[in-house]
Amino acid sequence: MNNSPVMRCNWVNNSEIYTHYHDTEWGKPEFNSQKLFEKLCLEGQQAGLSWITVLKKRENYRQAFFNFNPHKIAQMQATDIDTLMENSGLIRHRKKLEAIVRNAQAYIAMEANGEDFSQFIWSFVGGKPQINDVPTLASVPAKTTTSLAMSKALKKKGFVFVGETICYAFIQSMGLVDDHLNACWCKSK
Repeated sequence: MNNSPVMRCNWVNNSEIYTHYHDTEWGKPEFNSQKLFEKLCLEGQQAGLSWITVLKKRENYRQAFFNFNPHKIAQMQATDIDTLMENSGLIRHRKKLEAIVRNAQAYIAMEANGEDFSQFIWSFVGGKPQINDVPTLASVPAKTTTSLAMSKALKKKGFVFVGETICYAFIQSMGLVDDHLNACWCKSK
């Protein structure tokens, strides 16, 4: 019987929420447009912070932003943002909160033009996950030509807080690439 501990990516700390996120979500291919939209918005909230900060507040964001329903979010007004600025369960950065509304409006504009958000996002990797060779955490880039292309395309469509580093974190988390360490039990084989 093998009693050795499960090998995980070494960025995972010992907190239950982080371990669960790594084991069940991070790097798993996601094709649902609304879930992709949610994660893109949350990655923008992370800018300048650690992901664990956002992860601990994720349920509060879901409550505040209608479970990331773009059609409901797009109707939010400045007074709604004023109210959210008082919510200690969120990262109270006005531009970041406003970005979620702007991104919802951009998402709806894409939809109105007949563009499927999931297909658009997945087009940057040819529609299927890319498995990267990741011997060490140091070998993982913060941005790539793919994340730069995605960032430019999203900005052109009206999205904000979607820089190339944010886009690469999004690409990793939504499973467009598999950047689990080679030794991690979650690595695609």
